[in-house]
Amino acid sequence: MTPDENEFAIEKSTRTARFAEWLMRREEARQDKESNLEGLVRLNVLVSFLTLGLVGGFETVRLAVSMIPYI
Repeated sequence: MTPDENEFAIEKSTRTARFAEWLMRREEARQDKESNLEGLVRLNVLVSFLTLGLVGGFETVRLAVSMIPYI
């Protein structure tokens, strides 16, 4: 292997390593975003049941909870 070929191989591996690091950072950011989204969905469900309880009463909430396995 000539020095030029060796230098090109090192540069290519460095570019590959940088690309792999970028992919890992992007994947971590996506996972953080998904976990934030899951938290918002849970909060939305909780607020929905609280609103249902305030508007429809306790019996309505019990009916809604009993219907969850059918959804």
